[in-house]
Amino acid sequence: MTPTTSAALSAVPAREEQGVPAELRQARTAALVENEGFLRVTDLADRFGVSTVTVRSDLTALESAGLVRRVRGGAVASGAGVAEQPLETAAAVAARQKSAIGQRCAAMVSHGDVVLLDVGSTTTAIAAALRDRPDLSDVTVVTNALNIALLLEPAAVAGRISIIVAGGTVRPLQHSLVNPYATLLLERLSAHLAFIGCNGVDVRGGVTNRNVAEGEIKRAMVAATRRSVVVADGTKLGEVEVARVCDLADVDHLVTDAGADPDVVANIRSAGLSVDVVG
Repeated sequence: MTPTTSAALSAVPAREEQGVPAELRQARTAALVENEGFLRVTDLADRFGVSTVTVRSDLTALESAGLVRRVRGGAVASGAGVAEQPLETAAAVAARQKSAIGQRCAAMVSHGDVVLLDVGSTTTAIAAALRDRPDLSDVTVVTNALNIALLLEPAAVAGRISIIVAGGTVRPLQHSLVNPYATLLLERLSAHLAFIGCNGVDVRGGVTNRNVAEGEIKRAMVAATRRSVVVADGTKLGEVEVARVCDLADVDHLVTDAGADPDVVANIRSAGLSVDVVG
């Protein structure tokens, strides 16, 4: 049976939707997404009393049927637009969780470290936490994010952090620098630590990103450091995006938040990657 939508299905109370057959669950899922515009994986899992792994499988089937479109953390109606959000908009999503990740990552930095700091809302939270660490000194931050360079400027004025900005071409909305020329500096570095943002972390898919140009810089950062730490809020775990950055085996650590699916976290740990869950 091919999943079909019906506006009437979305009117079924949530408590009556637990334990329904898979085909009916998929049909109701499609109707709910159509009516709401966007639904999170976790919300659907709670509604139907199933795991987030099951929900993702349902969404994959529905996307194949052209009934929904998968996006990070959930699904939207098949006709919904795909305009990229400004960095400031992304920063407002899961802000508390990103702040907690930022604090944990900033605590990993020691005096004298050379740190690669990738572009993104979660890495921006790391930069804010580094700026607010008065105990740090003689730290060098290399970043491809113009907003991060400006955010760290007070620490540079205080003489605690030196800032090096990678060259390249500016991507509007994200304040990031990408190729051409963005990887030239990275090819000459061997940093102590790199914090890499992403849009997806998955056992099979590895570390992935939505934008191909930014994915190239992330890959170069992984190659230019002695220890690489991937940072991703819980909605990104189990997701796979178009631009592959690297395999999980190519990075050393993952920092995420307590909203991450425990089953996905367990699978990632089983694959050999160290995971730190904060918040």
